[in-house]
Amino acid sequence: MSDKIPPELVIQQTTAWVSDFIVAHNICPFARKELQRGGIHYEVFQEHRIEVALTELIELCQLLDKNGDIGTVLFILPSSFIIFNDYLDLLDMANDLLIKQGYEGIYQLASFHPDYCFEGVDCDDASNYTNRSPYPMLHIIREAELEKALENYPNPEAIPERNIACCRKLGSAALADILQACM
Repeated sequence: MSDKIPPELVIQQTTAWVSDFIVAHNICPFARKELQRGGIHYEVFQEHRIEVALTELIELCQLLDKNGDIGTVLFILPSSFIIFNDYLDLLDMANDLLIKQGYEGIYQLASFHPDYCFEGVDCDDASNYTNRSPYPMLHIIREAELEKALENYPNPEAIPERNIACCRKLGSAALADILQACM
């Protein structure tokens, strides 16, 4: 990956991933509505310093505070936190920061990375694709909206298992092709 990928390209590729994988395979049953109504805010972050990324994360939470039309934020990090363990460090600090800034129960983070690998799962297992994305990113979710959506969704606790089964049925090679086609 080059150091500075044009933000427009990053957004185009990420939107393709949301549409062609997340929505097309119903990985997130709530994404279609946000995609169709234009409620996803894509924020491309080109810095490398973790402190700056964390500051930007809080600014994005403040943006959500002020703008109810934004349903969710994808905070995309195309040229930083490429190494998965570095990304996990960022994720841990980001979750801690949300708590310290009083956002616990208001926003939560979902994590996506090109090399995502669940602890205790082989890196080649197709289940990892439930959280693999074109670029490292943090998904900022409004907890109240998520809770409201889950109230009307049958058996929401089965979503992760359904996604794992879907990915394993598709297989790692097909999933890698889907991800690559977004690029």
